[in-house]
Amino acid sequence: MLERPSPNHNDRRGRPIDLIVLHYTGMLSAEEALARLTDPAAEVSTHYLIEEDGRLWRLVPDRRRAWHAGRAYWAGETDVNARSIGIELVNPGHDWGYRSFPRPQIARLCRLLRHLLARYQIPPHRVIGHSDVAPLRKKDPGELFPWWELAVQGLAVHPGLVAPLRLDRLSWEEVRGWLEKIGYGYLEEDPRAVLTAVQRRSRPRLIDGRLDGTTAILIANLASIAPETGPTTTP
Repeated sequence: MLERPSPNHNDRRGRPIDLIVLHYTGMLSAEEALARLTDPAAEVSTHYLIEEDGRLWRLVPDRRRAWHAGRAYWAGETDVNARSIGIELVNPGHDWGYRSFPRPQIARLCRLLRHLLARYQIPPHRVIGHSDVAPLRKKDPGELFPWWELAVQGLAVHPGLVAPLRLDRLSWEEVRGWLEKIGYGYLEEDPRAVLTAVQRRSRPRLIDGRLDGTTAILIANLASIAPETGPTTTP
């Protein structure tokens, strides 16, 4: 593991580490991303960055609160940074030529996730994307990210690995309850942005933000995996 310390971190404020948020860098090169994530003026950072060739950088120690999620919400928690580990994947993102994530990069990510989930006893359903916690602002890691592969290895969840449910009717109130159980917020502010985030992760072939039957079933399947409570450990 390579080291590139960032000054942009602070205390976790007594929160446990029980969440992992995956990002893409959205910049043209790894060096450009590393420079920004270690610039005091930028006021952003992450715990880990993985280059496309699989090289792994540590920027902030796990015990410290990195500044990667911004305005975010998950399972009742608004200070997502305080209880999460941020992992950046080098990728130009939607603004600079979004592309698939190379095999060495995903292989390294899987090894890192396996270590972190075991060390901090984080369940797979609490490995999520930046667009999940910040659907009003973010698209990363995006529809090309291989969530299915992570789920098959027990490192995340995917509705395709759950026995499909049959829906006799489509009720927004019921779907909203499922979304809240999974952990999503901003349902009053912009429900379409939340549905887009779900589709970006679970049905990347069609991302339109509409609540159709397929999207509802995917949400229901994810909710069937989620626990009855939100964070695994209270602050």
